[in-house]
Amino acid sequence: MSFKEKIKGIGGSASYEAKARALREQLEAKIPAGLKLPSAILEDPPLDITHIPEICGLLTVQELAITELDATAVCQKIAAGELTAVEVVTAFGKRAAIAHQLTACLTDFFLNEGIKQAQQLDEYFQKEGKVIGPLHGLPISIKSHYPLKGTVGCGGFLANTETSTEDCDMISILRSLGAVFYVKTNQPQSLMHLESKSSCGRVLNPHNTNLTAGGSSGGEAALIAMKGSCIGLGTDIGGSIRCPSAHCGIYGIRPSSRTTPIRELLWYQHGQDGVFASSGPMCRSGRDMRLFLEAVLGANPSLRDPDVLPIPLKVPDLTQKKLRVGIMMHDGVVMPHPPTIRALNLVKAKLEASSEVEVVDYIPYDHDRGYSLIRELYYEDGGATVRRILEESGEEMHPLTEWVISPPHVKNHDAAQIWKLRDRRDDYRREYSDHWWSQNVDVVVCPPFQGTASRHDTAKYWAYTAIWNLLDYPGAIFPTGLVADPAVDIYRELPIPMSAADEYNISLYDAAIFEGAPVSLQTVSRRFNDGLVLAAQDVIERIVHS
Repeated sequence: MSFKEKIKGIGGSASYEAKARALREQLEAKIPAGLKLPSAILEDPPLDITHIPEICGLLTVQELAITELDATAVCQKIAAGELTAVEVVTAFGKRAAIAHQLTACLTDFFLNEGIKQAQQLDEYFQKEGKVIGPLHGLPISIKSHYPLKGTVGCGGFLANTETSTEDCDMISILRSLGAVFYVKTNQPQSLMHLESKSSCGRVLNPHNTNLTAGGSSGGEAALIAMKGSCIGLGTDIGGSIRCPSAHCGIYGIRPSSRTTPIRELLWYQHGQDGVFASSGPMCRSGRDMRLFLEAVLGANPSLRDPDVLPIPLKVPDLTQKKLRVGIMMHDGVVMPHPPTIRALNLVKAKLEASSEVEVVDYIPYDHDRGYSLIRELYYEDGGATVRRILEESGEEMHPLTEWVISPPHVKNHDAAQIWKLRDRRDDYRREYSDHWWSQNVDVVVCPPFQGTASRHDTAKYWAYTAIWNLLDYPGAIFPTGLVADPAVDIYRELPIPMSAADEYNISLYDAAIFEGAPVSLQTVSRRFNDGLVLAAQDVIERIVHS
C-alpha cells in the first residue's frame, strides 16, 4: 500500500466528500509553505519516521533542542528566564506541522494564535518578574473534541464538526494556569475505536506506519511521539488515553472519573452515563503526568463544574512503606503477544530482585463478564444514534464502528432494561472490589493491550483497558524501553486459544510486522488512588530501568 493510501481518511457521499475535502484543504493552507516537506520524503517515507524532523532541515538547532524537553523542563526553563514562551511554542508548532504531514495527527493548526498568546505571557513575565501560573508558557496540544474558542472541533463525525465559539471548562482552566494552545489533534469516527481514522485522515504510528497509533486520542499520541508536543490533552472511556500512549511509547494517565473536568465536550450521546469518561494528560515523562494533575486539580475544578468531585491529588511517600505489586500476565481471556509477555517477565524479574517492593501474581476476576458489561453500556440505544448520524451525513461507516455498535454485546434497551444493566454493573463492581482486597495488592502491573500497536483496523478487544473504566480504577502507561524484535518475539509453538477473541488475536501475530513497535505496560490501582498510581509507577519504572 502506498503512503498516500495508508494515510487516507474516511470516504462517503459526494456532498460528504466535498465538505471533508474543504476541511482538509483549510488545514493544509494553515501550514506555512516553509514547513512543507519535500515530495520525495512524502512519496515513500520509511516505516519508522521518528527521525525525519531531525534530518529534514526545517528546524534550527535551538528548536530541535527545545522539542527534546519534557513539559516539566519547559516550565522550569521558562520560569528561570532561560527560554521564552514564544521560542517554545514556535519550536513545537513547527515540529507539529512536520509531524502532521507524516502521520495525519492534526485537525487544526493555529500557531500564529499560539505565538500571540505566548507574547502576552512573555510581556507579563518581563514586567512582573514571575510566571502567571504553574503552566506558564507551556504549549499543550488538544484533542479535537475539546471546544477551544475559534478552532475547529469534532464530536466523532464530520456532521458534528464545528468552529467553537467558547472554551470548555478544561481549556479555561489550562488557559488560566498559563498554558498556550497551537494545534488540535485527530481522533476516530465515533470516538470509539482503538484506532484513529476520520475525515481528516488515518493517524499512523511514527515507530512503524504499518501499525496504528491507537485511539481514540491517536493524534495526540503520534504528535507527542514525533516531539511536536511535549504534553497533550486526551480523554478515555475505554482506553483512549492509555492505548495510544502505549502504542506510541509515551506516558499517559486515565484519572479516576469526575476528578478532572469533562463537561461541554463535543459528543453525540450527552446524558449517557453508564460509563463515565475521564480527561487526562499524555506526555513525555512520568513527572509530566503529576505536573498536569497537580496544576489542574489545584485550580479547584469542582467550583466550576458541579459534576467534578473535590478530591485532591495525594501522592504518598513510598519510602515509608513496602509497595505490594501484583503482576497480571493476562486477563484469562486473551493472551498478549510475545513482546508484551517478554516485557512482563522482565518487569517481574526486576521487581522480585528489589528490596523496595513485594511481588505477587495477580489473578484477574471474570474479566470476560466485565468486558461484556461495558460493551453493552456504551450503546444502550443499540447504536441507533451512530447509524442515524452516518446515514444523514453520507459518511461511510468504518468497519470498527460497525463492530463496536453491533450485537451480541450491543442492543436497544427500554428504561427497565437500562436499570437492570446498571444493577448488573454495580454488582460486578462490588464483586471485583472484594476480589481486589482478597489479592492484597497496592497496585497491579498489567498489559495495556493484547500486544504492541496493532495492524490498522484490527483492534477488536479493549478489555485490557476497558475493564478498568468499568471499575473506574485509575491507570497510567509507561514505556518499558523494549521494542518488538522479530528475532526473539516469536511463538515457539502455536498457543492453544483461551477464547474466540484469543484465537483472533493469535491469528493477527506475525513477528516481522510489529518490528520496532514500543512495548509499554500499565499500572492500576483502586478508585481515587491516582496519587498512588503515580508514586508506584515512579518506583516501578526506576527499578525496571536500573
